[in-house]
Amino acid sequence: MSGRTVGFIGLGIMGVPMATNLVEDGFDVVVWARAAAPVEELVALGARAADDVRGVFDAAETVILMLRDEAAVDAMLARGTEDFAALVEDHTVVQMGTFTTSFSQALAEEVEAAGGRYVEAPVSGSRGPAIERKLVGMLAGSPEAVAHVEPVVEVLCVQTFRCGEIPSALTMKLAVNTFLITMVTGLAETFHFAAQAGADVDVLRDVLAAGPMASVVSRGKAQKLTDGDLSAQAAVADVLKNAVLAEDAARAAGSAHPLITASRELYEEAAAAGLGALDMIGVIAAFDERSGVRRASAHGLEEPGR
Repeated sequence: MSGRTVGFIGLGIMGVPMATNLVEDGFDVVVWARAAAPVEELVALGARAADDVRGVFDAAETVILMLRDEAAVDAMLARGTEDFAALVEDHTVVQMGTFTTSFSQALAEEVEAAGGRYVEAPVSGSRGPAIERKLVGMLAGSPEAVAHVEPVVEVLCVQTFRCGEIPSALTMKLAVNTFLITMVTGLAETFHFAAQAGADVDVLRDVLAAGPMASVVSRGKAQKLTDGDLSAQAAVADVLKNAVLAEDAARAAGSAHPLITASRELYEEAAAAGLGALDMIGVIAAFDERSGVRRASAHGLEEPGR
């Protein structure tokens, strides 16, 4: 039991289970969100609700941000206003979202100039691993700041890695995401091809699960396809955002990036078809659309419009 007070802002698809795990581990967790439901859920489990963002920072020296995008971070921290410095001074801001490295670098400099500490702590994993405390954490910042937040982040993760100075953790996360996104896109193509060629996709699922290429991700996504259950663990819209980030980072680094570009295009097509809220394996709809396939029930997807 820790007893340490931690603020948590960003109670979305992953934020709620992450904050829940902190509560269950004995942390004094202070939360705030624009929506009442996730706050009420966490308060019922033992968290405390703040009236606003300022209330979170007043209650906790260490504040975790698990927000959707850079604009949300800027809004929560009142960045660009005189309130920003007053908010972050003498606090440790733990930024766990996946954003551009330039954004994180600039934010780190501003937090430190205001007398605060800043740690990058993106995680690899989706809602399932978040619930099960099986995320993989990547940490960057000063050694002192990283050591200060490690006992908190380790509660959420099966393993954590120190990556160096900012923005090395986000660089690592974008590299990891490149593998994840291209792998799941390849899995979707595999099932699309098998179905088109007349292979039994249930047998395909079992063959892949038994072979040397199997992973927790491949087994889980294949099962979702054959079950027709595309409730989001990591949504198409969020994966599209991450694909754009990875592609842009590769371009900036001068790295060849044909696979992430092809994947990004397919996720764009799935999102444009109104499937952004589905699990990322729902990208199979883009393959169906390109092939002119009409099978509304084959993967639990809406019939592609042509």
